[in-house]
Amino acid sequence: MKIALIGATGFVGAAVLQELLSRGHAVDALVRSPERLAPRAGLTPVRVDVRDAAAVAAAVRGVDAVISAYNPGWNAPQLYEEFLRGHNAIVDGVKRAGLHRLLVVGGAGSLYVAPGVQFVDTPAFLDHVPPNIVPGARAARDALTTLRNETALDWSLISPPAALAPGERSGRYRVGGDDLLFAGDVPAGISVADLAVAIVDEIEQPRHVRRRFTVASAD
Repeated sequence: MKIALIGATGFVGAAVLQELLSRGHAVDALVRSPERLAPRAGLTPVRVDVRDAAAVAAAVRGVDAVISAYNPGWNAPQLYEEFLRGHNAIVDGVKRAGLHRLLVVGGAGSLYVAPGVQFVDTPAFLDHVPPNIVPGARAARDALTTLRNETALDWSLISPPAALAPGERSGRYRVGGDDLLFAGDVPAGISVADLAVAIVDEIEQPRHVRRRFTVASAD
């Protein structure tokens, strides 16, 4: 497949790029700084400001699917506003290009820990993450809300588990829905490499169209 990947130089995006290329997909990486990407077979860096819907539309026209791991940076000024500005422009651009398949990498904060209670609204979340991340987590939750009202796209959103860290690729994971996954009494985690496996699996064999899902380590 030919995939447009947004955020290929970020923590999650870099792992997704590796997974896509290892499976033989052609990747157009939409980035602000193409020079940050080393040349690799199957990779085409494309300089794009993804906050510009028209630029996104021009860049993704003709691909089979778009994966967005967009993040303006956890230390970005006005993180909440910038996150939603980019997300909304990406969604708009994909629609303008006449595409249908979009997979968005969301956050763990919008997962539920009890009926009607999302992780981002709990003291445990505030204890779990640095303060600068909180606006981005809230923006990711609101991005999911807007996607749930989207009828023109075959979208999916994947929420990582509470713990996402570097680690080996096992190729195995377990899948959940809208609830935070646990390992015993503690929130579950996954390596970024296995999160990337789940993302590319969903692109190759869609199972969560117009739904959010989450994954965690199989162990």
